[in-house]
Amino acid sequence: MTTEAVPAVRPATTPGKAGRTGRSGGGASGAGRVARALRPGAGRQMHGGPVAHLLLGVASLLSLFPIYYTLVAASRTSGEVTNTPPPLVPGPNLFTNLGKAWEQANMGTAMINSMIVAGSIATCTVLFATLAGFAFAKLRFTGRNVLLMLVIGTMMIPPQLGVVPLFMMMADLGLGQKLPSVIFPTLVSAVGVFFMRQYLAEALPDELIEAGRVDGAHSLRIFWSIVLPVCRPPMAVLFMITFVQAWNDFFWPYIALDTTNPTIPVALTELSTGYVPDMSVVMAGALLGTLPLLVMFVVFGRQIVGGIMQGAVKG
Repeated sequence: MTTEAVPAVRPATTPGKAGRTGRSGGGASGAGRVARALRPGAGRQMHGGPVAHLLLGVASLLSLFPIYYTLVAASRTSGEVTNTPPPLVPGPNLFTNLGKAWEQANMGTAMINSMIVAGSIATCTVLFATLAGFAFAKLRFTGRNVLLMLVIGTMMIPPQLGVVPLFMMMADLGLGQKLPSVIFPTLVSAVGVFFMRQYLAEALPDELIEAGRVDGAHSLRIFWSIVLPVCRPPMAVLFMITFVQAWNDFFWPYIALDTTNPTIPVALTELSTGYVPDMSVVMAGALLGTLPLLVMFVVFGRQIVGGIMQGAVKG
C-alpha cells in the first residue's frame, strides 16, 4: 500500500482576521505598489520636446534682456543711449559710469541701509508670519476665524491711506528720518500670515502636534522643534519675496528718509534730477542696485527651489 503526499492546504484568512495576521493588508498594499510600478511611464523621467525647449529659451532671453540692456546702457555715454536705434553691444565706459553713480548718489550708504532695512523686514516677517500662521492653522482659540478675516481684510486697504497718520506717529516717536521708521511699519504682512497659514494647514499633520503634547511640550517648544523643520521651504520663499519687495520699495522710504540717509531707490532719485539727466549714469546706478539681488538669486536660488520641491513631494 502506497502513501501519497498530500499538499498542505493554507487556511484561508477571513476579512475579520486580516488585521490579525497582517497578510491581507500587506498583500493589498504590495499589489498596489506593483500596479503603480507597472503603469505606463512609471519610474521614467519626463523629457521636454524641441518646442518646450524653444519656448523656455525664448522666455529666458526675454527675462534677461532688461538686465542685459541695463548693462549696455551703463557702459555707454548719455548721447549713445538716446540714439535711434539704441546700442545693443556693451561699450567701454562701464566702470567710469559706475564710479560716477557711486559718488553722486551716495550709493555706499544706500547699499548698507538697504541691506539693513530689507534684511530686518524679511527676517521679522518670516518669524511673525510663521508664528501667526501656526496659531491660525493648528491652535484652537476663541475668535480665531474672526481674527483671520480681519488680517485678510487689511490687504484690501490701500497703503497710501495710512501715510499721513503713520508719518505723524513716527515723528511723535522721534524716529523721523531714521531707518527704524521704515522698518517698524512693515515687520509683518497679511500676505505672509495667510501664506504660512495655508501651508501649515495642509503640510503639518495634527498627529505631530498631538505627539508633542503627549511628550509634555508646550506650544513654543512644538513650534521650535516641529513646526519650523516642516515649514522651511515656504519660509525661504517668503524671505526671498519679502526681501526683494523691501529692497525695491520706494514710496514710504522716500517719505520717511532724506537724501543724506537713503535706501537704494531713494538714492537713485538723485541721479535723475536736473534738466538733462545723464541716462548712462542713471542706468549704472540701477545696475549697482540690482547686483545684490542677482547675487542672492545665484547663491540661494538652487536651495530655495530644492526646498520647494522637497516640500511639494513630502508625504
